[in-house]
Amino acid sequence: MNFYNKTTEKITLANSLNLFTSDDVLSINELYNVSIPSKWFPVLFSLDSGKKINITEISKEINQSEAIVTQLIDEISIAGGILNDTTENIISLSEHGQNIIKKINEQTTDIEAALDSLMMTAESKEGQEYQLLLQQKSLFKRVQEQKKQRESKGVEIIDYTPDYQPAFRSLNVEWISKYFVMEETDYKSLDHPDDYIISKGGRILIALLDGETVGVCALIKMHNSPYDYEMAKMAVSPKAQGKSIGFLLGKAVANLAKELGASKLYLESNTVLAPALNLYRKLGFVEVKGLVSPYKRCNIQMVLDLE
Repeated sequence: MNFYNKTTEKITLANSLNLFTSDDVLSINELYNVSIPSKWFPVLFSLDSGKKINITEISKEINQSEAIVTQLIDEISIAGGILNDTTENIISLSEHGQNIIKKINEQTTDIEAALDSLMMTAESKEGQEYQLLLQQKSLFKRVQEQKKQRESKGVEIIDYTPDYQPAFRSLNVEWISKYFVMEETDYKSLDHPDDYIISKGGRILIALLDGETVGVCALIKMHNSPYDYEMAKMAVSPKAQGKSIGFLLGKAVANLAKELGASKLYLESNTVLAPALNLYRKLGFVEVKGLVSPYKRCNIQMVLDLE
């Protein structure tokens, strides 16, 4: 096994039980996007937490000769951007280097959480039972789930205010334009959400990650319809995708609709948007037919029973 992380007893035990396949290792490393030689990591870990130390101290800490440490530091320096400029042999991590270490520590945390869950599920601690469980869900999938859970803890869902109108508009324009053509109805609701959504009994929710707007979704009041509200104008920033933002927004919108007394939540989409349809089905939506869509791009309607 060659993960870009600190070796822990749990990971070592999992390795001895052959719980990691080569595909798991490759996929997990790609998931965290750290593509530098593993031989550098003893040096980088010795500089963790913002330490500034010299080559002699690093040599003692990682139990390698000063000649080897010097060679490794030279290699890391040539790669660029990982170490700060050295003065009198004092070495420290640059901001980029600190971000790399952060990713590695996150990877370790998620792997251990996945292993904890796996080991708690197993009735016995035999390797054979672990293998059976991993046939049902691979270790990569388990780590991926833990990563999403960890990242989603930093997501805050708040109510819309006019200050968020530019983000509501830009995220939706980016999303719609990627697959379709903006329509007149889009511009009306995105340019004037207070008039076309809020004042007519609807709501808009905003997803924040570290204070930045990364997702939006509207709850539109439906009139003269068999359905109470429509979930619409959901958009997630590309840089925040894979963090369960869409699922969290969808759950929040569904809960809000139920709080407002709705019994059915309606949405419209397009069958080319397979990931979006998978999300809606995960939320509990099922396909229905009957309503005529005001959008040319929509060819599928779905409903979530809230009762």
